[in-house]
Amino acid sequence: MTDLVVGRWGARFLGRTFPCALGRGGIGEKRGEGDGITPRGLWHVGAVMARPDRGGVPPGARPIGPRDLWSDDPADPAYNSAVRAPHPQSHEALRRPDGLYDLVAVLDYNWPVAVAGAGSAIFLHVWRGPRKPTAGCVAFRRADLGWILSRWSPRSRVIIR
Repeated sequence: MTDLVVGRWGARFLGRTFPCALGRGGIGEKRGEGDGITPRGLWHVGAVMARPDRGGVPPGARPIGPRDLWSDDPADPAYNSAVRAPHPQSHEALRRPDGLYDLVAVLDYNWPVAVAGAGSAIFLHVWRGPRKPTAGCVAFRRADLGWILSRWSPRSRVIIR
């Protein structure tokens, strides 16, 4: 099975089980921007990004540069998409000192065509640690996320339940 199946107790992919961190609001139906909920459903990886100065860039991934940001402002016409600094609306930096976005897979939740306020930046990314919640993403150990993405196929899906 080439699907990444994510649940409350971890994730499974290609016969392996991985610990992961979920949103502080648990898994459910998203209510809106900032709710901390990891969206239940079937998603696809739309893009992969990585920091070239921290572990390299996997084939097909876009390098994350110092000016790369992600818009999280529902009033921004570029809401829930990659933007470049300087960017006057609310956003988060993709190049972070803590390493959470050293390797990122963008899920197609509310992307690439976004509904303002429905939630933004739902990613697979590097975790802070076990049982340390995210803002709604699914997060893994860096090595585990690298293993998963190196074996990802165009037919693979993310199933969050």
